[in-house]
Amino acid sequence: MKIAVTYANGEVFQHFGHTESFKIYEVEDGHVVSSEVIGTNGSGHDALAGFLADLSVSVLVCGGIGDGAQAALSAAGIEICSGAQGDADAVVEAYLNGSLESEGVNCDHHHGDEEDDCDCGCSGGCGGCGGGCHSAPSFEGPNVGKRCKTHYRGTLNDGTVFDSSYERGEPLEFVCGRGMMIYGYDAAVANMEVGQSIDIHLTPDEAYGYPNPNAIFTIPFAQLPGSEELTVGQRVVLYTTSGQPAPVRVTARDESTITFDANHEMAGKELNFHIELVEVL
Repeated sequence: MKIAVTYANGEVFQHFGHTESFKIYEVEDGHVVSSEVIGTNGSGHDALAGFLADLSVSVLVCGGIGDGAQAALSAAGIEICSGAQGDADAVVEAYLNGSLESEGVNCDHHHGDEEDDCDCGCSGGCGGCGGGCHSAPSFEGPNVGKRCKTHYRGTLNDGTVFDSSYERGEPLEFVCGRGMMIYGYDAAVANMEVGQSIDIHLTPDEAYGYPNPNAIFTIPFAQLPGSEELTVGQRVVLYTTSGQPAPVRVTARDESTITFDANHEMAGKELNFHIELVEVL
């Protein structure tokens, strides 16, 4: 079988959607028999699942990954082991001896996600790549690299609550500094102490970025059977040619065409968070 690792400078690259190369390992009888580094040739989120499938890859080992990318890879029959970090060769050996555990989707909250696109899809989820999803943090703090549990309440400037972990009854768990959260949230938690609560205000560049005009597109009804039944304001999921899901919102329609917006719904918005650091593991 073949194992692909998101790769940069000998280590596991931490952002699946932005990886510029994979190290491909050929495995026989549980041992690596050969390996090579292959560039993605600029392939982005939408094409990477197909890129790996064309290489007959069976397993992907990576750092952060969103649910959109996971869905596309799963549809291509590729097993995912996420949350890996450090030396790529050592990580593959850990996978083969059964000591490497996957974190599953780990880039899907104010974040990542999702989304997104997140799989961090550069126009939406996981901070829209205008905020989160950094392969390495540009901030320091005692919690960077540690698994943190936080409760939070997110509000708009008019006081509207758009999300709250308190209502769900469970804190949000993530690894600080791994780009699993939008940038401003991640950076704030980096310096918090367990039991501390803070209130922060984030500009769009610290959160979900700004709307991307290229993420708004119009297509004829004939190219998307069933789209003539959709209404303005409705949210649906389309699929790219590689099978990756893309959440969109209907913004306009006429007698023969329909217009979709793939920007994250929070793109361009200033956000406020009340954050409580519950635990650092």
